[in-house]
Amino acid sequence: MHDMIFRIRLAGMGLAALLATAPVAMAETVQLKADLKGSSAAAKGDAAVTYDTASKQVTWRITYSGLSGPPTAAHFHGPAQPGANAGVAVAIPNPATAPVQGSAMLTEAQAADLLGGRYYINIHTAANPGGEVRGQVTK
Repeated sequence: MHDMIFRIRLAGMGLAALLATAPVAMAETVQLKADLKGSSAAAKGDAAVTYDTASKQVTWRITYSGLSGPPTAAHFHGPAQPGANAGVAVAIPNPATAPVQGSAMLTEAQAADLLGGRYYINIHTAANPGGEVRGQVTK
């Protein structure tokens, strides 16, 4: 009987040791960026973008300068390869004053596009309703 209890305890300790050394799926915070450029040399900006894989939340801090006027809208567009156009994927609220900061929850598909470099940030103005500055979001 004592031999059986000893073996059960030994097996339990072995299992505990195995589980303690097993790889654990951990959340990751991914840092991304975008260099915003426009047709005018004066118009420029940059974005620091962070994605949390556990919460599926993207956060951003965008600065800009030299625009023809105050921004009327700003968005993440995608999916699109660099230089290609796409529809709005995630709205960026309140872009009128830099720095623009915010966050949003992403779907699995949106997260895959963001992390795959298939999103760009576009800031629109009255003079340039299609976008005055734009930059691809990359790691």
